[in-house]
Amino acid sequence: MSKKVLVLAEVKDGKLRQVSREALSVARRLAAGGEVAAALFGPGNGAHAEELAGYGAQKLYLAEAEALAVYTPDAYAQALTQLVREVQPDVILTGHTAMGRDLAPRVAARLQLGLITDCTAVETSGETILFTRPIYAGKAFQKKAFLEGPVFATLRPNNFAPEEQRTVLDVFPFRPEIKDVRTIVREVVRKTASGVDLSEAKIIVSGGRGVKSADGFQPLKELAEVLGGAVGASRGACDAGYCEYALQIGQTGKVVTPDLYIACGISGAIQHLAGMSNAKVIVAINKDPEAPIFQVADYGIVGDLFEVVPLLTEAFRRVLVAK
Repeated sequence: MSKKVLVLAEVKDGKLRQVSREALSVARRLAAGGEVAAALFGPGNGAHAEELAGYGAQKLYLAEAEALAVYTPDAYAQALTQLVREVQPDVILTGHTAMGRDLAPRVAARLQLGLITDCTAVETSGETILFTRPIYAGKAFQKKAFLEGPVFATLRPNNFAPEEQRTVLDVFPFRPEIKDVRTIVREVVRKTASGVDLSEAKIIVSGGRGVKSADGFQPLKELAEVLGGAVGASRGACDAGYCEYALQIGQTGKVVTPDLYIACGISGAIQHLAGMSNAKVIVAINKDPEAPIFQVADYGIVGDLFEVVPLLTEAFRRVLVAK
C-alpha cells in the first residue's frame, strides 16, 4: 500500500545536508509509489528546490518566515507541528543531527506520536516498517516498529545511500503561525575551522591523548586535508585541552559512520567506540600493541603516530597526484 512520506530537509552553511538526500532516498522506498514530500524552513532555502527534486521529492513545503532563519526549538517545533497536522503524512523522517535530535522529540510529544531515533537501517515486512538502531553503546542492535499511527524516525547520517531520481517538483508556500518564541539567536560563533562536516564526513582522522598536545594535531590535520576528510578527537584529547569539544567523538560526543576512520593515539575506551565502531573501515595507529582499539580495527599499525602519520600523508599524496 502506497504511503505519504514527509522529509524535513536541513540546510547548513547554505548547503543541503547529505543526510537529507539520504532521507529522501529512504522516503521513496517507503512511499512505494505514493507521495514523497519535503519541507524546508528558512528564508532563501527555496534555492535548494531543484536539488530536492533530483532526489525524488515531488512536493516541497517551503516556510520562509524570518523566525525560521536560524534554528530555535520553539519556532521550528511550532512550524513542523503545524505542517504535520496540515499534511497528515504516514511517515515523517529527518536526520539524526544536532537539530534532528533536539527537534524530533519536541514535535513527537506535541503530536503524541511515537519516535524511533538514530536509525541505521530501514526495511519493510509487508505493511510494517522495521527500523534498526544501536543500543548498549553500539554493542547490540534492536529492530523496532510502530503498532499504529504515523511513523516518525530520525536517520543516522552516512548509513543510507543517496540515490538520484529526478522528479517534477510542486512548491507550496507554507506560512506557520509562530508565537511566544522564548529563544532568540543573536549570533552564531564557530570555534572550529571551516571544513568537512564531522558528522557527515566520509573520512575522519581522529586523535587521542597520544597526540600529546594541541600541536600534535597538526600531522592529523595534514593527513585529513590530503584525504579530503575531517579531524576528530577522543574525549581524553578534548579534556586535556588539545582541541575543542566540537571535535569530540564518542558516547558523550558525536556519533559518526565514515567510510574510513583513522584512530591515532587513541586507546579505544568503550565510550569512544560507541561513537565510531560502525565505521566501514577502521585503521588504528598506536604504540601499545595491547590497546583495545586494535580489537575493533580492520587494520592496525603498531608505532609512533608522529612517524607513521607523516609517512601515510606523503604516500597518499603521491597516490592522489598520480591519479
